[in-house]
Amino acid sequence: MMGISFWQLLIFALALALFVWPTIRILRKAGRSGWWVLLWFVPVANIVMYWVFAFVRWPKVDDAPEPDVNAF
Repeated sequence: MMGISFWQLLIFALALALFVWPTIRILRKAGRSGWWVLLWFVPVANIVMYWVFAFVRWPKVDDAPEPDVNAF
């Protein structure tokens, strides 16, 4: 049997950090819990998650003040 080498584990950990950490940051900025990222590991649920978050209202964005277009 082949085991997992150190390099494979290291590459997996780096890939996980490069994709999961920014997704958690985006979810938190959107006003959602970072735990939603766990759906990323469920094959069909991750696709549904992207579609839901693409079209649902984001509370932090909706509460943000409108930019002042006459600032210049």
